[in-house]
Amino acid sequence: MDVVRAKQEEYNNMTEPRCKKCRRVGEKLFLKGERCFGQKCAMVRRAYIPGDHGKARPRRLSEYGLQLKEKQKVRYTYGISESHLKRYFKEIIKLKGNKEELLVQKMEKRLDNIIFRLGWTASRRLARQVVSHGHILINNKKVDIPSYQVRDKDVIKIKEKSKKSLLFKDLKTILKKKEISEWLSLDREKLEGKLSRQPKLSDFGKIGEINMIIEYYSR
Repeated sequence: MDVVRAKQEEYNNMTEPRCKKCRRVGEKLFLKGERCFGQKCAMVRRAYIPGDHGKARPRRLSEYGLQLKEKQKVRYTYGISESHLKRYFKEIIKLKGNKEELLVQKMEKRLDNIIFRLGWTASRRLARQVVSHGHILINNKKVDIPSYQVRDKDVIKIKEKSKKSLLFKDLKTILKKKEISEWLSLDREKLEGKLSRQPKLSDFGKIGEINMIIEYYSR
């Protein structure tokens, strides 16, 4: 049954609306930006699993089922594909250090995630679009790959022409009230960002039981 559930989860990830993804894992993943903080959030109005039997008492998950659920939560949160997450696991497993922290660093240092963390977009989904549409420069060169891994000395900018678009309207005003992650630095006037240090597990709130994801791929 767990194998069948895994295949169904993969299908759901490709086809389900964002709100259903939150309902399926049973918690808010903040996939719609500001909307997730209001009363219109699906987890406020319908805090149960989608489907005809969603209101029924949930089944107790096996160890595999729990690992799968945590993997899906992380995938939904960062908006990454199964192949990307699996590739990250294969890369970090060869490295020395805390595997959980190394995996988190792979996801956090994605360019689309850093654009979101800098406060330039309200969601990671919008950040991916901003990168894909060529609005972002790395060291004064256009980078349109959302999965690009930002390095220590990389300087991230918004294209001068793009700053005038509706995408970034009133961004400087918005950023005055925005708290930026400690491992990032941001020049709020020039709209330039970069890594100030490597992200650590302690920098983040609850982003899933990363150890379960390591165990899932180690099976």
